[in-house]
Amino acid sequence: MSARYTVLTGGVGGAKLVDGLYRILPPHSLTAIVNTGDDFRHYGLPVSPDIDTLLYTLSGRSNQTLGWGREGETWNFMAALTSLGGENWFNLGDGDLALHVLRGHALASGETLTSIIASFAAAWNLALTILPMTDDAVATFVDTDEGLLPFQRYFVERRCEPKLLSVQFDGAQAAAAAPGVVEAIMTSDAVLVAPSNPWLSVDPLLAIPTIRAALVATPAPVVAVSPLVGGTAVKGPTAKLMAELGLAITNDTIAEHYGSWLDALLIHGDDDAPAGAAHARTDTLMHTADDRICVARAALALAEGCSG
Repeated sequence: MSARYTVLTGGVGGAKLVDGLYRILPPHSLTAIVNTGDDFRHYGLPVSPDIDTLLYTLSGRSNQTLGWGREGETWNFMAALTSLGGENWFNLGDGDLALHVLRGHALASGETLTSIIASFAAAWNLALTILPMTDDAVATFVDTDEGLLPFQRYFVERRCEPKLLSVQFDGAQAAAAAPGVVEAIMTSDAVLVAPSNPWLSVDPLLAIPTIRAALVATPAPVVAVSPLVGGTAVKGPTAKLMAELGLAITNDTIAEHYGSWLDALLIHGDDDAPAGAAHARTDTLMHTADDRICVARAALALAEGCSG
C-alpha cells in the first residue's frame, strides 16, 4: 500500500507548504485538512478564505502580486458595490465571486461543504483530497481592547490593529469533524502541521474534540513547521499576537502550545531550538516553488526520522 500523508493547514503560509508537498508526492497520496473558522457570509455569499486560497495556490491561479485572491482578477463588482454605498472593506473579485456563488447555490441545495470542495478540486484536476475541518458552523471571534470582533472584521477590516486578549471558536465543541478527517489523521504515514498561525489558523481545528483526539491517538509521527523566522513571523500577526498574550516569541512557545501530541518541530536556520521537542532545521522561507519543495522535503524527512 502506498504511503499517505495529511497536513493541517490555513492561510497563505499553509497553502505554500501544501503546494510543496503536492509537487513531490505521488498523486492522491496527500490530504489537506483546512481551517474553516475564518468562513463567513458577506452580502449573503458564503466565503471560505483558507479553502479558496489553497484551491487557487494548487491550481496555479493565485495572485502573485497581492498574495491572496486570483491572478488576473478584475474588480467591476466591487466598483459597482462601492458606487451604491456598499461596504468595501472585504474585496470580492469578479472571478472570485464564481466560487462563492456556486458554493452558496450548492449549500442551499443541501450539499455539504465537503462535497462542494471536492467538486471544485475535481473541476481543476487537483490530484489530492481537500477537506474542510468540519461541515458544521464554527466561527472564530477575537476578544480585543475594542470588544469582541468576528475574525474577518479583526483581520481584514481592522488589519489586526486592536490588542488581542483572547480567541474563541463558537460552535467548535459541538462540531463534528468532516467525513474523512479523522480517518486521514489516523491512517497517515505522517501528519504535518503547516506554518500557519497556531492561534488563529490551527487552533480552530484543534478546538474540534474529535480532531484533537485523533492527533493524540494517531500512530503516525506529527511534525509541525514553525511559523517563526528570526524571532518573528514572515507574514501576518503571529508575533504581535504572541506578545499581546504575554508569550515569548520563541519556538519553545510554539512547541509548548501544541503540546504532547507534537513529535517534532521544523525550525528556520539557526533560530533557537525548542527545549522540549525534537527538531530539525532548514530555510523555511518559501518565496519560490523550489523553496516550497525544500521545506516539504525537510518536514517529511523529519517525520520519517521520528517514525524510525
